[in-house]
Amino acid sequence: MIAKLQIQLNPALYLRDPQSSDLGQKIVQESILLINKIGFESFTFKKLSVEIGSTEASIYRYFENKHRLLVYLISWYWSYVEYRITFETHNIADPEEKLSIAIRLITEELKDDDNFPGISESELQQIVINESDKTYLTKNVDEINKEGVFRGYKSLCETIASYMTEINPDFEFPRSLSSTCLEAAHQQLFFAEHLPRLSDLKNGADVREQNFQYVSTIIFNSLKK
Repeated sequence: MIAKLQIQLNPALYLRDPQSSDLGQKIVQESILLINKIGFESFTFKKLSVEIGSTEASIYRYFENKHRLLVYLISWYWSYVEYRITFETHNIADPEEKLSIAIRLITEELKDDDNFPGISESELQQIVINESDKTYLTKNVDEINKEGVFRGYKSLCETIASYMTEINPDFEFPRSLSSTCLEAAHQQLFFAEHLPRLSDLKNGADVREQNFQYVSTIIFNSLKK
């Protein structure tokens, strides 16, 4: 029985693989907690160095700047979600059922996964909701895209889009719909909590179920032949 799994990410995301050492794992672990606590704008390597009991220089040996660290964390999240979708749809043939499972997994509240100790999936999900658009809304997005750092997000979109194509091979916009709904699944939660006039979701105990119904409605109505 595997006690610990690893998500393999593009080496362009880091200078040294943080999964390769105790310090690197601690950098990832504590950065998730700190970014979720104070926000990405207030987050600095200096503050992180205090949390991990090390130096700023030691962090720079793993990540060239805080933006690249954020991209690493968000990429890890998308790859983790795809891993969950692939695992839970492995023995399912019906594409509609596979797509419904995928929608459930991108809209549900994540619990911390014991298979990946040192990563708080629940807190990382909050970072995705609050901060993920900052990974690509930058002037040099084309330049960093050439390095393949968004590969995990693209792969997840392709997986969900493939289920759509199985359901309706004539549907013209599976990747567009997939990426739109991935963004909407997190934006609507943000809007419901902070900008409620931009969403019909009502912030509360069942907001995740509302979000599931919302995303499901968009996707399955769009796929109707």
